Amino acid sequence: MKYFFSSQGLYQQTGLGLIRILVGAFMIFHGWEVFDSDKMSGYSKWLTDLHFPAPVLMTYLGKGSEFVGGVLLTLGLLTRLAIIPIILTMATICFGMGKGKIFMDDQHPFLFILLCLVFFFCGPGRYSLDKIIFKKKEPKMVVS
Repeated sequence: MKYFFSSQGLYQQTGLGLIRILVGAFMIFHGWEVFDSDKMSGYSKWLTDLHFPAPVLMTYLGKGSEFVGGVLLTLGLLTRLAIIPIILTMATICFGMGKGKIFMDDQHPFLFILLCLVFFFCGPGRYSLDKIIFKKKEPKMVVS
């Protein structure tokens, strides 16, 4: 019971790693639509109706960033670089395509932004390819 009432993290690295993998898997799931020409046409038409410049290119860039970023996030490879296009894509969906109603209609993409910001500031964690390749020591998280 002491863990539930403690200010210290409970399996912090394992928890962050699991959440990173799940967020990456969700991004892959959403980005997989890049391979469905009917859905991509629908998204391109939507962007055309919203008067986005180069709607077909923007559609493929958005879905491509979801897919590739999701793969990299799942693996924990180049994590901080991979999530920047995801954040930009989700911000475009939330505030450009949506109306920025982050507590209602646009909650889903906004939550992806928040989750990506967690990994931007905290890093991918111990269980990642970044940790293996770059072999940097993790800073200890200090809870005051």
